[in-house]
Amino acid sequence: MFSAQLREEANPIFEAIYAHPFVEGVANGYVPREALIHYVKADYEYLTAFARIYGLAVSKCETREEMEFYQSQIHFVLHSEIHPHNVFCKVAGVRYEDLQRMTPPPAADHYISHMMNSAVQGDIGELMAALLPCPWTYQALAAHIIETKAPDESNPFLEWIQFYSSREDGMPDVTAELSKRLDKWAETAGSAAKERARKAFLKSCMLEHSFWEMAATQQDWMIPLKGASVHA
Repeated sequence: MFSAQLREEANPIFEAIYAHPFVEGVANGYVPREALIHYVKADYEYLTAFARIYGLAVSKCETREEMEFYQSQIHFVLHSEIHPHNVFCKVAGVRYEDLQRMTPPPAADHYISHMMNSAVQGDIGELMAALLPCPWTYQALAAHIIETKAPDESNPFLEWIQFYSSREDGMPDVTAELSKRLDKWAETAGSAAKERARKAFLKSCMLEHSFWEMAATQQDWMIPLKGASVHA
């Protein structure tokens, strides 16, 4: 299957994500407060863009069933994925409302631009390939944490971990559904289209790793502009 081939090729990136200090901090129960705050600020903007890109996917659908799938994902991002953000905010001791509508740091801005470019200029296969690493890496890292650390109630990030690992009370299995749809697309796609999708997938995987690094180091623009945004 096409998605399985992509996952195998991306395995070194997945392993690097598992070993990243921020992810290991979540697994062990401690992440510096400023890193948590930086992550939430950036991820709020990233997920807002993610919802918009699901909307662009609707415009590329051929059936109502496809439209319904992407529409449901928009609802999930806007109404359910605020829970893991709130977990980080609670640990950091800040209000979620105070971390919204910020200028995305460079790595997040790059990731948003990459996904938007795939959505606008690419076909539905490239769009799906660009989106897939987000749910896939989160589900995989949560499963990895549970398998290797067996976190309990003493870990303040337990609800965050459970959200991304649980198919019943947390994140639906978007990975399996997107993979299935991408594999079906690949059955009739030409070699050039599949190569574009492959590159989009791998770049998104690398940018997922960059996102964690951005949060851990509190990466920002070198010349910040107060009260202004460099992100359209």
